[in-house]
Amino acid sequence: FYLERSRGRNYEAELQRCHPEVALVEFGDYHPLKPIMVTDTKTRRGARKGSTSSSSSSSSSVPPDPLSSMLDGTDPLSMFAAASANVVFQDLGRKRREKEEEAVGPDFEPWSSKRGEILARFTTTEKLSIVTAVVSVGKAPSPGSSAVSEKVRTRLEELDDLEEGSQRELLNLSQQDYANRIEELNQSLKEAWASDQKVKALKIVIQCSKLLSDTSVIQFYPSKFVLITDILDTFGRLVYDRIWTMCSDPRPLPDSFTVEDVNDTAKETCLNWFFKIASIRELLPRLYVEAAILKCNRFLNKSGIQETLPRLTAMIRGIGDPLVAAYARAYLCRVGMEVAPHLKDSLNRNFFDLLGTFRQISGESVRNQLVLQRVEVPEYLTLYSPAISWILQCIAYRAPEPLLTEMMERCKKLGNNALLLNSVMRAFRPEFVAIRATDFIGMIKDCDEAGFPKHLLFGSLGRSLACADPPESERLTILNEAWKVVTKVRSPQDYINCAEIWVEFTCRHFTKREVNTVLADIIKHMTPDRAFEDAYPQLQSVIRKILTYFHDFSVLFSMERFLPFLDMFQKDSVRVEVCRSIMEVFIKHQVELTRDPVILNAMLHICKTMHDSVNALTLEDEKRSLALLIIGFIRMVSFGRDFEQQLSFCVEARATFCNLEPVLVQLIHTVNQLAMETRRVMGGNHSRKTAAFVRACAAYSFITIPSLSSIFSRLSLYLLSGQVALANQCLSQADAFLKAAVSILPEVPRSISVEGKLRSSESFLLDFINNFLATLLVVPDHPEHGVLYLVRGLLNMVQDYTWEDNSDAKVRVYISALPLLAAMSQETYLYSIPKVDSNETLYGGDPKFLSEINKLCETLIGQILDHLKALGRDEKVAAGSRLIRTSGLTRRQGAVAFSLFGVLLAHGDLRNNKLSQLAVNLWNLSHKHGYCETRISVRTLESIKHQAQQPNMTHLSDTVQRLTLQSRT
Repeated sequence: FYLERSRGRNYEAELQRCHPEVALVEFGDYHPLKPIMVTDTKTRRGARKGSTSSSSSSSSSVPPDPLSSMLDGTDPLSMFAAASANVVFQDLGRKRREKEEEAVGPDFEPWSSKRGEILARFTTTEKLSIVTAVVSVGKAPSPGSSAVSEKVRTRLEELDDLEEGSQRELLNLSQQDYANRIEELNQSLKEAWASDQKVKALKIVIQCSKLLSDTSVIQFYPSKFVLITDILDTFGRLVYDRIWTMCSDPRPLPDSFTVEDVNDTAKETCLNWFFKIASIRELLPRLYVEAAILKCNRFLNKSGIQETLPRLTAMIRGIGDPLVAAYARAYLCRVGMEVAPHLKDSLNRNFFDLLGTFRQISGESVRNQLVLQRVEVPEYLTLYSPAISWILQCIAYRAPEPLLTEMMERCKKLGNNALLLNSVMRAFRPEFVAIRATDFIGMIKDCDEAGFPKHLLFGSLGRSLACADPPESERLTILNEAWKVVTKVRSPQDYINCAEIWVEFTCRHFTKREVNTVLADIIKHMTPDRAFEDAYPQLQSVIRKILTYFHDFSVLFSMERFLPFLDMFQKDSVRVEVCRSIMEVFIKHQVELTRDPVILNAMLHICKTMHDSVNALTLEDEKRSLALLIIGFIRMVSFGRDFEQQLSFCVEARATFCNLEPVLVQLIHTVNQLAMETRRVMGGNHSRKTAAFVRACAAYSFITIPSLSSIFSRLSLYLLSGQVALANQCLSQADAFLKAAVSILPEVPRSISVEGKLRSSESFLLDFINNFLATLLVVPDHPEHGVLYLVRGLLNMVQDYTWEDNSDAKVRVYISALPLLAAMSQETYLYSIPKVDSNETLYGGDPKFLSEINKLCETLIGQILDHLKALGRDEKVAAGSRLIRTSGLTRRQGAVAFSLFGVLLAHGDLRNNKLSQLAVNLWNLSHKHGYCETRISVRTLESIKHQAQQPNMTHLSDTVQRLTLQSRT
């Protein structure tokens, strides 16, 4: 079959025919994108049955959206909810207000959040001991012994058994062994309870509570308190749940139950538990165990908790050791906040009693104990911190501001006790503390530094000032007073802990001058003996705080001490993390493009640090993450119209970031954009200097692209760079790029990794080749090579490429090449590049040129038809041998045939009888087995009929009559 000539195309006329017809739409007409107007229809009062009146109307006759009716409450469910809401609203509101009064909110920091910190902070290497009970199962009372006196006697006998030698002391336990043993007791408690051995469970709790009177390893006491109160919490929860269950038959007890809702059996059981606890002879276990079940008072009477809290508070006054008493008060405040946070009087009473015991801390008994255990007074005072902080947190929760004034006055009366003052500043709201910052500084000055270092007090004050602002007129004085103390701290670790806190206050309220001074002081303290190596977390925190408040990087990098501060991060992983944090802030907040040399030099240094951390062991995700940050920086660099400076920056960046391929890809894109920007600015009027610059950009890309490992990155960038070179009239450079792309096609592997999974590369390769073919239309032939040498070179590579088995990719490339050849045969090309003479100008419709195109088309069509015949032969062989199903082969044959038919229809001159007959044969072949989609076939026929009505296309009428639809039989 011979394609004598492609049909002539008038692209302008075809474009006009493709424009949709303009339809005028009146303003009031319905349009599907108009918002739906929903009308609210209500029945008039007094109207006859069935008559309605619309309160609003719509100009559209469209029925209202049934889903939209939910929004105005007219759907049945909304009407039902509205009707019932009026009935229960007042009751629900009352219950909600009561519940809010009884429970703390999410703004209250729970004890569970402090537990881990205490266990990690208060440790010991001393050997510990623990006394445990060897408990036997008590005898079940006889059915007849129901008298109260018998119950009391039995109860006392069971509890006395605990004090008559049925105990075992474990010595020389490590801290971990001690914690494990406490956990074993906790499990024993749960197992005893589950097996209905309630007395055994109580004995375990009593024995554990006794351990809280032991201060033989005093520095471990706060952690011991945490471990043992876990057991008390478990016991209190078990008792409460048991009584609750007894009240939940036949229906569950509501959360807001009253005493009247509790049955007599539950009340008797609850009272029995309180009698058992009242029988405990020692003060400390009796106090702790009753506090553990404090919530159970709700089952007995309405005011039980309110009456019990003051009694237990008074009982604590009988504890002689001030540390033991402080933690007992802390536990009572903890359970009090859980069950009755509104009873503030009890919380205040506990705190004031605690203040009264402070004189004991300096007493002879405590001094002797500290000497015996070789514990210094400052270390001893820190043991009180968790207890005092918790009590004050409970008191300060939603407390009015005047309460802080009262607390400050009490601190002054106690001689500004540093431990107490520190807890007060931590407990109350930062706004309250900030407004009194000057007063607190005066109190801190008057504190005795021997017991509690002043830098810790300034640290606590700084935390509050980081959250709330003091009066503006006092800020500089506050900073100077604080820094006078901070800079005198000798221990590097103590110094940086405090300095890191005050950095935020400095950044928040002052300029780069003050921040630079602070950084200089930190460098001065942390450089000797490489102290910074032990303070990386604090130093990282300093960087984060500076970046939070300084987003102008010209200001940031103009601080003389900022980059020297970064030099202290000498551990590679930490250094990279810091650089990453700086880059993230830069990309987020640097809005305008920059050419500031200070910024560029600093950011190049930071990016180089990240780049140089990449090695053979670096994960791909980490590489990708670092590359994205560096790319973000590169995109923000602009030298305006100083194109040579921009190119110099890209050259330097290429040398700096050579190990990160995505960065190199971005640099090539940047250089190509630079070349196009040059063309835009110059308006296409290139001077010699401009032309030399564009060639330099092309050389940059040509040198850089081969260093990329990704074959498809190289292919796409060769094509893109070639297109840019063409747009800038650099024909030899464009020719070099396109030839390079063709030359590496054989290197394309048959499979590539996409997101960690191997996928066939065929679809990616076909997409590239189609884009390449579209570019070749405007590429003029090289004068030293033959006609269509790039097209032939590409097709030769396609011919020699090892395609996948059972693949039609090669012939699909041939089919894609036919429209290109048809477009090249036109007198005027569909598109062109300004000031670039394409083949339409070079050859001017020369018959020899058209003949070469026709010969190449014949060859391609012949190859495609041979492939179709081969598929037909394979189908017959497979069907005859019954080896495989033939539907796959016939589908492929039909698809290829239909694709070629579409190309001939669009680009071929079907007035040629042979070509017209070929088109009909391809149509019949594609429909032979019924695999062609009927909808597409019908639409194709309609399109051909429409074209046949156009001038010079009437010959299609004969062709369309020969095209019939066939169904699969």
